[in-house]
Amino acid sequence: MSATKLEFDNGQLAVQLFGPQNQHLKLLSERIGVKLESRGNVVSIVSDDADRADLAGQVLTQLYAMLKAGKNIYPQDVDFACRVLERKPSADVGEVFKDDVYATSGKRTVAPKSLNQREYLDAIREADMTFGIGPAGTGKTYLAVAMAVGALVRREVKRIVLTRPAVEAGEKLGFLPGDLVEKINPYLRPLYDALHDMLDFAKVQEYQETGVIEVAPLAFMRGRTLNDAFIILDEAQNTTPEQMKMFLTRLGFGSRAVVTGDVTQIDLPVHSKSGLLHARKILDGVKGIRFIEFDEHDVIRHPLVGRIVRAYDKHEAGGGKR
Repeated sequence: MSATKLEFDNGQLAVQLFGPQNQHLKLLSERIGVKLESRGNVVSIVSDDADRADLAGQVLTQLYAMLKAGKNIYPQDVDFACRVLERKPSADVGEVFKDDVYATSGKRTVAPKSLNQREYLDAIREADMTFGIGPAGTGKTYLAVAMAVGALVRREVKRIVLTRPAVEAGEKLGFLPGDLVEKINPYLRPLYDALHDMLDFAKVQEYQETGVIEVAPLAFMRGRTLNDAFIILDEAQNTTPEQMKMFLTRLGFGSRAVVTGDVTQIDLPVHSKSGLLHARKILDGVKGIRFIEFDEHDVIRHPLVGRIVRAYDKHEAGGGKR
């Protein structure tokens, strides 16, 4: 066992770095398997693994630099910083995290928490059309909605159009009460959830009533050309190739589109081809289109979600036997 000491020059910031009752140090200790002991503004890192000890030192040093730059540190940032530095030891965590996309109605800032998320945001800014492909919890839809709301507030676009396929529309919707809109709303609920995180409820209602924000099933996109709009297609793995082509050709002047989906969660009937898989195959390399692939390292909902994704991937890699 060897011990390394880190001393921080601002005692008040050191307290914030360590967290209430050293919560951040405890999280870091559990996350990477080292022993951390604090005294005043000094931390001792004890480990028989030099690489793990170095990672702990890097995480603490970079989070402290963020505090000195005026950024707040939250418990989840400890895990996010570990993920970034495990994947790319030379990364600047502060640079990855500092890209504030939008401040939500609750004044919480939406920002990337992984290298792929940062690349995703850069792609949305630079490309006319961006595909975000990866498992649940990687922020594909949430970040896209944040970018859309930010663009609307800055008047870069005149409207937001959010859409997703209702894959069971051919059968089960008929048994639900209400008119067509009420039948389809359950499929659009995740998009509303993201919107209500960004804007207060009254503002979302106002924007919908005036047509500034439209949340609609994919079938409603047919025959339209959408100009000066930020368009998001969610759950794109459940489109057919024909539906995907129909959506992609709705893009008008002054618009940008984001397509999100998880190719491991295709709910189409057996033997049906996914429009997302088809588009990824034939559009790769087309100018103006970017594809960003997410994996379990980008899952930000809860550490357990990442472990669940890895467990399912391992099961499927072994042939999917029970």
